[in-house]
Formats: sequence, C-alpha cells, structure tokens
Amino acid sequence: MKVYPYRRLTGNVSWRVDSAQVKAEGESWVNVESKYVSTVERVVALGPDEERPDWTQARLRLSVKLPAKALEPDGPWQEVKVLAVLTERATNSRASVEFSQVSEDGRERTAELYIHRCDLLDRASLAVHVVATADGVPGRVIGTSDVEWFVDVIEATPSLARELDVRMVGFASGAGRLQRFKDSPWLVDTTGRIPAVRVNTDFDGLGDLIGADGGNGAEKTVRELLLAQMCSEVWTAVFHSAVGDLEIEEDGTPLFPHGWQGDVLREMLPDMYPDREPGDALREVHAARTGPSATGWGELQPRIHFAASRRASVPRTLSTTIRDLERLTQGDDA
Repeated sequence: MKVYPYRRLTGNVSWRVDSAQVKAEGESWVNVESKYVSTVERVVALGPDEERPDWTQARLRLSVKLPAKALEPDGPWQEVKVLAVLTERATNSRASVEFSQVSEDGRERTAELYIHRCDLLDRASLAVHVVATADGVPGRVIGTSDVEWFVDVIEATPSLARELDVRMVGFASGAGRLQRFKDSPWLVDTTGRIPAVRVNTDFDGLGDLIGADGGNGAEKTVRELLLAQMCSEVWTAVFHSAVGDLEIEEDGTPLFPHGWQGDVLREMLPDMYPDREPGDALREVHAARTGPSATGWGELQPRIHFAASRRASVPRTLSTTIRDLERLTQGDDA
C-alpha cells in the first residue's frame, strides 16, 4: 500500500465524459453521436466512420463532482483544483485541462478538453486528479478518480475489448522471421498496438480446420477445442507481455499500463487473486517477477495458466468436447 506524507482525500470522485465534438480543418464543430460515447465501457470511439468527418480536432465536455469533505473550510486542504489528464504511451503525448466551478459550493465542475488527431496514434487514457495545497505545500495530488475513460482513435465502436489481429499465413513460404517457426501451428506477436495471432497455413490441415464454418460433428468438436487452446496461449502470452511493460513509481509501486496491456491485467488478475483488489494483486505479481528468487515467479505460473484457461473457456470447451466424443463413440457402436 502506498503511503503519503500528507492527508489524502477519501470518497468517490465522480466524473464522466458528457459529450464529444469533432471538426475537420476549416470546418465547424460536429456533435459525436451518443452511440460513440459509451458510459458503460467508458470509451469515446473516434475511429474512422462514414458518419463522421475526417476530423483534425476533438473536444470532450467533462463533468465532475467532488466529495464535500474536499472543500471543508477548516479541512486540511486549500486551493483545491481538479485536473483531467489525457495520456497515450504510443506517442508519449499528454494533454490536461483544469475544471471550472459551476455550483456555489464548488463541488460540481466542468471542463472542455481539446485533442489534436495528429497527437494520438491508438488509444489514450483519461483520468481525473484532485490537486491542492497540503501542509503548506502546493500542487500535491490528494485524490485520483477510481475509474478512467479511454479515447480511441482507431476503432469506431466504443468497446474496452479489442479484437485480436488474426491472420492466416504460410510460415514456410512467408517472411524470414516466420520460416524458422515453420513447424509451429501458430504464433502470438505482442509487439504491435494490439496482439496478433499468425496461424500457419503450411501446417497440414490446420488452415482448413480453423477456417471451416461447418464440417461434421468430430471436425467441429476438434476445431472448438483447438481454438480454445489457441486462445489460452494468447492470454498467457499477452499477460507476460503486459506484466513486463509496467511503469513503476519512485516508491516501487507498479502501475497498470495503458491500452490492451492494462485491459489484460484487469481481466486476469481477479482470477489469479480472487481475494485481493487489482492493485494489490498487481503488486504481488510484480514482486514475484522482480524478487531476488526465481521461486516466486515459478510459483506464479500455475495462477497465470489457470486465469488464461478461464479467459479462453478451456474447462467448458473441454467438458463439451468430452461429452460430444462420447456421443459420437456411442453412435459408432450402435
């Protein structure tokens, strides 16, 4: 648990993106339809869409409500300010705006955040921080919102989940880096903006099996089990990639990465440590990975395997496969 040398704000900092607008160069602002701004997923999707102009600048309207204790006259904080900060790791870009008071007590505030399309490459995260003078020191962060929003300039549909980039490629006849893996049925590549899976069409019969929509009962059963196994390996690979890309604060506290890496960790950690909060679970994983002994990292592998299998629905698929095979066998005996 991180310890601060000053009083921190407790209570929920409630905030949201109320609306979004975009504009093309030299044009007027155009409202972004509500279907592209998801309060459930907390995503603003500004990717290419035929209903929207080829925008160069976006404007997000934000609102926040502070806990009453943040503004108590005799409280431990003075000059309380609220900032929204947009960050994207892909471009190392950052934009911020201060909220303005709209209620007499100062609890309700609004802001407009301007974003330039040329500054973003993929998906940026948007968080709210409460800053104040504490113990005579100005500019101290006394609170951070529990949730963050995402601004996605790739996808046109607001969703936290990103589809995998799955492609059928011949390894033996493909690029040089694939040829050395010609005997592998598939590979997972986590170096791009989203995880990519390359299925080896030179692996005898694999391409036809995975790409088939129908087939007899046995083929369908094998295909579903094979896809579940592939997904399990994908989850394992992306977890290792995500946990190896953590940002660490000065006191050693690991932070959730942005983009799909953070999504992966938030999905898998509850299965790995069901009795712990995500932040505490992340600290456990980081300690096991960077500790002086390799034992901790080795003991963590079964947890990773279990979580990956659950995410890929391997147990359910395997149970269904066994029942289907039993029925097929009984049918052959009859």
